[in-house]
Amino acid sequence: MSKSKIFLILSLSFIVGIFARSFFEIDLFSIYVLSILSVISLSLFYQNKIILISGSAVLFFVFGIWLTGNKLAELNSSDLDGKNYSGQAVIIKEPASKDSAQQIVAKIKDENEAEKILLRAGRYPEYSYGDRLEIGCKFQIPENFSEDFDYRMYLAKDGIRYVCNNPKIKIVGKDGASAAYAALLKVRKKFENNINQLIPFPQSGLLSGLLLGGSAGLPKEVQDNFSRTGMTHIVAVSGYNVTIIANYLMLFGIFLGLWRKRAFWAAIFGIFLFVAIIGFPASAVRAGVMGSLLLWAMKNGRLANSQNAIFFSGAIMLLINPLLLRWDIGFQLSFLATLGIVYLFPHFENMLNKKSGIYWIGEILFLSLSAQIFVYPIILYNFHNLSLVSLLANVLVLPIIPITMALGFFMALFKFIFPPLASVLAWLTFLPLKYEVEIINILASFQFSAVEIKNFPWWGVLLWYFLLAVGIRSLRKV
Repeated sequence: MSKSKIFLILSLSFIVGIFARSFFEIDLFSIYVLSILSVISLSLFYQNKIILISGSAVLFFVFGIWLTGNKLAELNSSDLDGKNYSGQAVIIKEPASKDSAQQIVAKIKDENEAEKILLRAGRYPEYSYGDRLEIGCKFQIPENFSEDFDYRMYLAKDGIRYVCNNPKIKIVGKDGASAAYAALLKVRKKFENNINQLIPFPQSGLLSGLLLGGSAGLPKEVQDNFSRTGMTHIVAVSGYNVTIIANYLMLFGIFLGLWRKRAFWAAIFGIFLFVAIIGFPASAVRAGVMGSLLLWAMKNGRLANSQNAIFFSGAIMLLINPLLLRWDIGFQLSFLATLGIVYLFPHFENMLNKKSGIYWIGEILFLSLSAQIFVYPIILYNFHNLSLVSLLANVLVLPIIPITMALGFFMALFKFIFPPLASVLAWLTFLPLKYEVEIINILASFQFSAVEIKNFPWWGVLLWYFLLAVGIRSLRKV
C-alpha cells in the first residue's frame, strides 16, 4: 500500500471518529478498550503492515472520538447559567445589526472568568470592534427556537456558551482592538460604503455579497429568490466559490500575458486579498485554504489526485475545532463542494473540447454541477428546498460573475483614488448586476422553480453519498 493511501486512511479515520462522536453517545469504557487493544496489537505485530495500518487507523479513530467528547463535555459544564454578571468585557468581533437589534460577541475581562458571550442589545447606540464595555446582565444558555435548527450548538461551535438579553452597557474605552484587524475592518466598511454610494439598491447588496460575502444586504424577497434558484452560493464564502474566483483570476492573468506560474501566484494573492478584505472570518480562512488547494491541483493537472490534501486540510480544521463537522453547515458545504470538484469535475472535463472558444463556459457549468451534486443532500436535509432551475440559473449567471466582481472591485478601489473614474465604472458594473438580479427574479417567479421537501431523512443523505461513491468508483474503472 502506498504512503499516500496510508495517509488518506489515517485522515479519514480521524474524521470518522469525530463524526461518530458528534452523532452518537460513546462511553469512555469502549474508547479505553479500543485504545488498549490497538496498542497491544501494534506492540506485538508491528512488523505486519496490515495490522500496523489497521491499529494506527483505530487509534486515529479513537482520538477523534475523544477530542469531540472532550469538547462537548466542556460545553455541558454550564456552571454560569443564571448568574448575574457585572464587570468589563471587550467586543472581539464587529457587531451584526439587524432590524432593531445588535448582536455583539464579547469576551469577559475578569480574573475569575474567561468566557465568550453574545450580547443582544438595542439598535442604538452603535458599538464597534475593540470597544471596552462595562456590562451588567444575566448569563443564560441559548434556547433552541426550532426543532430544525440547534441554535445552542450553532453558537457553541464558535465558543459561545451564554447569551445576555438586554444588557446594561456602558463604553469605557476604545483600546481593546488589534490594530491590524481594526484596520482591515475599517477598509471593509469603506469598501461597503463606496459600493452603496455608487450602486443603487438592491444591486449594491448583491455586489457587497460577491465581494465581501453574505446576503444580508439583499432584501428578504431577493434572498428567497436566490434560494429558490439555487444561487445562494455566489454570495457565500465557500471553498467552491473561492475556487471559481481564483480560477478566473488565474485565467485573467494568463490573458494579460503572465506565465502560468506567475498567474497562479497572482490568483493566490487574490484569494488572500479577498479573505483579508472581509476581515479574516474563520469561514473565509477555511474557504481560502480549500480554494488554494484546488487551484494548486488544477494548475499542476493533479485535480483527481488531490483528495489527500483536501482530507488533510479538513482534518486539521477539525483538530482545531471538532464541532464544525456537525454544527457548522458552512464547513459541511465548503468541504463537500470541494470534494465534488475533486472527484467529479475531472470526468466532466474529459467531455469538453479544450480548443473550443467557449470552453470556459463549460468549465464554469461543470465546476458548479460537480459541487452541487455533492452538497444537495445537505441542502435538502437542512433547508428543505430543491431548486429545479438551478442548472439553468448557473448557466445564465455564473459566466459573468468574475467580470462583475472585477468591475465592482476596481470601482470601489478607484472611489478612493480617482472618483470620476469610479463613476464611469459604476455604470459598467451596474449593467451585469442588474442582469443577474433580473434573471434570478424571473426564474424564481415560475411556480415550478423550486420544490419544498419536508423532513428529508438522514438515511436519504447516507444513501445519496453511497450511490455517489458507487458511481464515482464505476467511472474510474471506465
